[in-house]
Amino acid sequence: MRILPLQTRRFTRAEYDRLIAEGFFDEDEPIELLDGLLAVKEPQGSAHVRMVSHIRGVLQRAFGERYDVLVQSPIALDDTSEPEPDLTVVRERPKEHLQSLPSAPALVVEVADSSLRKDRDEKSSLYARNGVADYWIVNLVDRVLEVRRDPARVSGGRWKYRSVRVLKPGAVVRPLAAPRARLRVAHLLP
Repeated sequence: MRILPLQTRRFTRAEYDRLIAEGFFDEDEPIELLDGLLAVKEPQGSAHVRMVSHIRGVLQRAFGERYDVLVQSPIALDDTSEPEPDLTVVRERPKEHLQSLPSAPALVVEVADSSLRKDRDEKSSLYARNGVADYWIVNLVDRVLEVRRDPARVSGGRWKYRSVRVLKPGAVVRPLAAPRARLRVAHLLP
């Protein structure tokens, strides 16, 4: 018996959004569109949910009222990707623009425990390729903050961040879009 190679089909954001609008997926279906593929999101434990909520408050205070901190909301990165990061900081938009998804985040934050490898590899490359200048991973496994900046194309056409800083609880970080804000890393960790 001959085994045929696995066939996959990539979706565009427009196709994905149409499937959602037509009710193909349940509203709470744990999926996101990454590079044209439907990816199952990691299940979230209560500690993860509490951390996301806590960090949202810290970021909202740091950025102020001219920014919104979105929690697990889709962002429009390119024609084939609509990820749902744990936290996305976007400039507040006038009401006439509320019909479209944010596409230029000031900061993307993933809270990582079981998703650490995915957040470091696939998502980091995706965010870098789409010009997300400030990408943070709240690494719950090692209890550090990974700050990724300066996206660039590297050999083989892949994208990565040239600057990756690993900050321990005693360190301070300043978001690129809110340089006056000084956040203690300890306030972003459990």
